[in-house]
Amino acid sequence: MTMKKTRALCVPLSNAESVRRALRHQQLLRDDVTPIKEKTCIYFPIKEVPKDVTGYTVVTKAFEVRQKKPRCYKELLKLPEKYMDELPTSYDIVGKIILIKLPKVLMKNKEDIGNALLETHKNIQTVCLIDPISGELRTRTMKIIAGKNQTVTTHTEYGLSFDVDVATTYFSPRLASERKRVATRVKPGETVVDMFAGVGSFSIMIARFSKPKKVYAIDKNKEAIRLARQNIRKNHVLDIVEVIQADAKDAVRILPKKADRIIMNLPFSAYRFFSAALSIAAPLCKIHYYDILQEKEITERISSLMMIAAEQRYILTDITVYKIKSYAPREFYISLDITATKHADVA
Repeated sequence: MTMKKTRALCVPLSNAESVRRALRHQQLLRDDVTPIKEKTCIYFPIKEVPKDVTGYTVVTKAFEVRQKKPRCYKELLKLPEKYMDELPTSYDIVGKIILIKLPKVLMKNKEDIGNALLETHKNIQTVCLIDPISGELRTRTMKIIAGKNQTVTTHTEYGLSFDVDVATTYFSPRLASERKRVATRVKPGETVVDMFAGVGSFSIMIARFSKPKKVYAIDKNKEAIRLARQNIRKNHVLDIVEVIQADAKDAVRILPKKADRIIMNLPFSAYRFFSAALSIAAPLCKIHYYDILQEKEITERISSLMMIAAEQRYILTDITVYKIKSYAPREFYISLDITATKHADVA
């Protein structure tokens, strides 16, 4: 414990709060040391004696020096300057777990980095080193580098609660505002199909904040389906959301109704399922399509989707591009809001 002597104002406890506010307002209260509270009074460390100290005693006293809290995990690391520049400036926080990607040059320092993140995030219990998501099941290779040996956590957003296993299921906390945006677009009475539902985050958000007639949550990942069912119960939308474990390409054989709105959140692979999406679409359908593309690739991808639509006698209009977040240099996680309309002669 480090102590420091400084002048202080001795104030009766009955006046403590009003004096503290006055000292703070006058910028006279020291914040590098901790005030001392006794039975009848409190000692406020001061930078200089106030002009009006009537009724209060000024003393010199030893105070405990406050521990300076680091503002960023980087402040706790002692690495060569060339490596400090490689440290990530962003990472995902899912519940009580941090998910971070590191370049190869920092792999030997991964435990130190993990512990620094734990130190600067008091609510975090585990830090995981992750690789990019891959495959239709949207899983990734990951390793715990600090904290508890756990991959299951509970994430909250907009008053909703999602149980997530970061090792076996896909969940992106950065899509919270996007999920809410899509939910606000859903009109009363719509039938919604979430083709790649994961743990049910889009489906549950829509069920809770909109008034759809039904939401079908489809996913191929058995563990994601288990958690989706769990999340649907805990968020009280059992009467609206129906969970289906299946390949999205088989949706046309499974679903009892055509979709007024379709969610296609499967970046890198959604393109391969666009024809399947149209096979379950109503004659007039809104589609929220997600992809990861470079800026120069967006127009080409839209043209390709229009060609696929034409094969199924659909016209795509009112296409709006939203850049949700940067994924890599010059590469974006995008959303396309699309209106798909069946040709009148075959409607």
